[in-house]
Amino acid sequence: MTEGRPVGEPAEPGDGRRPARRPLEGRRVRLEPLEPGSHAPGLFACSHGDPATEVLWTYLSYGPFAGVEEMRAFLEEIAPSEDPLFFAVVDLERGAPAGMVSFLNIAPADRRAELGHIWYGPAAQRTSVNTEAVRLMLGELFDGLGYRRAEWKCDALNAPSRAAALRLGFTFEGVFRRHMIVKGRNRDTAWYSMLDTEWPAVRANIDRWLAAEPGTLSLAALNGA
Repeated sequence: MTEGRPVGEPAEPGDGRRPARRPLEGRRVRLEPLEPGSHAPGLFACSHGDPATEVLWTYLSYGPFAGVEEMRAFLEEIAPSEDPLFFAVVDLERGAPAGMVSFLNIAPADRRAELGHIWYGPAAQRTSVNTEAVRLMLGELFDGLGYRRAEWKCDALNAPSRAAALRLGFTFEGVFRRHMIVKGRNRDTAWYSMLDTEWPAVRANIDRWLAAEPGTLSLAALNGA
């Protein structure tokens, strides 16, 4: 009984499907289920070597690593996880890993999941690698699994991640203050989302941008950021 009180619109329940541990193939990148033995050397090489490279670990709860074996051990701990479900992002042009992504906070009954643990080595930054990787992940959630909502969360001080969320078509929802303690420091978390009703327009904009000559279109402008 609602006794005349407002309630949300009716929604079909989820069917319990989760993102699968399988490769997701694009034109420039392939998302491969994380395999520490084969991915650790490339992931270490693209993310270590000098302070300018290792700054990518600033807002993550792990890294940098003292050596490839230390990173391999870490990857062996997280690789079996179903949530987060980790993938190595392989740059097909270079034939080597460029970074890592995951699905996490997966809620099949609500048809909702987050894209997170996203990082790339400098060679892949400011290229189409992240755009296509996110395109593949969003396509899996919305087109493949019929999800209603995708989330993007990051440290509120992480300006590049916040800009990427807007550029890719996510909507800013607010900041959770003193949300976490990461590496002994406070983290306020910025929340972003995308809905299934928004995805068709975002998908068309991303596909148009990926198909265009580099530098001829602004994805941020296409998505109204």
